[in-house]
Amino acid sequence: MAPSAMRTATAALWAASLSDARPVPYWLDDPGRPGALPALTGDEHCDLLVIGGGYSGLWTALLAKERDPERDVVLIEGREVGWAASGRNGGFCAASLTHGFGNGLARWPGELRKLEELGERNLDAIEATVARYAIDCSFERTGEIDVATEPYQLDDLHELYEEATRLGRTGLEPLDRDALRAEVDSPTFLGGLWDRRGVAMLHPAKLVWGLKRVCAELGVRIYENTRALELARAGAGARSGGGPGARSGAGSGMAVRTPYGRVFARKVALGTNVFPSLVRRVRPYTVPVYDYALMTEPLTEAQRAAIGWRNRQGLGDSANQFHYFRITDDHRILWGGYDAIYPYGGRLDAALDHRPETYLKLAGHFFRCFPQLEGVRFSHAWGGAIDTCSRFSAFFGTAYDGRVAYAAGYTGLGVGATRFGGEVMLDLLAGERTERTALEMVRSKPLPFPPEPAAWAGIGLTKWSLARADARGGRRNLWLRTMDRLGLGFDS
Repeated sequence: MAPSAMRTATAALWAASLSDARPVPYWLDDPGRPGALPALTGDEHCDLLVIGGGYSGLWTALLAKERDPERDVVLIEGREVGWAASGRNGGFCAASLTHGFGNGLARWPGELRKLEELGERNLDAIEATVARYAIDCSFERTGEIDVATEPYQLDDLHELYEEATRLGRTGLEPLDRDALRAEVDSPTFLGGLWDRRGVAMLHPAKLVWGLKRVCAELGVRIYENTRALELARAGAGARSGGGPGARSGAGSGMAVRTPYGRVFARKVALGTNVFPSLVRRVRPYTVPVYDYALMTEPLTEAQRAAIGWRNRQGLGDSANQFHYFRITDDHRILWGGYDAIYPYGGRLDAALDHRPETYLKLAGHFFRCFPQLEGVRFSHAWGGAIDTCSRFSAFFGTAYDGRVAYAAGYTGLGVGATRFGGEVMLDLLAGERTERTALEMVRSKPLPFPPEPAAWAGIGLTKWSLARADARGGRRNLWLRTMDRLGLGFDS
């Protein structure tokens, strides 16, 4: 067969593998998905209002009640709890607060040891919370393997291991080609670095649904399909009567308008992440990036034997345009990443949740990684928006004289780090100096993205340069080296 005909036939096989894929997130396509709670109508009053019903908001609400069970907490969500990034991600719950050790070392070398310690404690606390409240989310602390698929990546992983060991990091295990392929078998794998304890695998939607249940049991009043339209100071006399939380003084607090009512609160925590912040000056610090994933049908026993993967780790390759992949309870493989799509103007558009050309590309990459799985079909294909900032890890702050706190910019690593972000927001709202608020990471901000068309042009040039670096043995061009010096970046 001629090479062109072979390429055509191969592409047809990739396309056929997607023919039955449902265009919905696998995690949310679950008969156990809880129904939505009623929307807010009329006026509500509370000590703390949490805006956003993803991980960020739910962790903040739960922690607020654990710190003070008498605190009156309300949470509002524009659609259903967990419908956005919290229900669409890969289910990698990492200890890292800095989007990986390498990024933390480049940005906060002087406090990285403390950041690593706080991250480990945060992941331990998530594991303890899941156990304490019996949240059935398939939590497995199996770790993650960073995989080298090109020779230069082996050098990068070795250097990372040496630096981490020097700073006292434990639980890292270098794997040569044979050791890695004994864990998960792919002809593309050259070696890897296994972080045995620093990452847990879980079912992301079941975690968010479990947090919703626990918050409600602790007394948080949750309103779904209740979008926050406007945030302003509550003027004297704005209250319209008593009710739950009547001890809250609106004159010294905030008012949030919703489609059918208002919420008056002493303090507000913003967990809206990728969606435009109600504090306008925060908006230039993040851009939405669309990320995509596929989920296979359940593998047969013979297919599982062909790839191994008995220890159920998460994996991610080490390219700039990287893939992340993991195996589920029912023996499916999630395969995501690579493309990172920035829409001009930073617009959020449900039409961008699906991108067939990316699905086809991901399918091709999957079968190159696992040729022994030829014939496997994909059951689900989906995408969603990630809040990306130029330093790849969350930033924090307050507004309205400390009455409003925000955390955003998790850049795809928010499953675990959002709990830490909730702690930071509560510390900031309390006006407390803690080991968290003393961090340079918490006190500083990333560089904002420029306005259009500069953002579109800069991000486009960065993506082109990253792809070129992947094709040229990791060599970064002048543009990327300049971005590195300025502390700017683009990632998903």
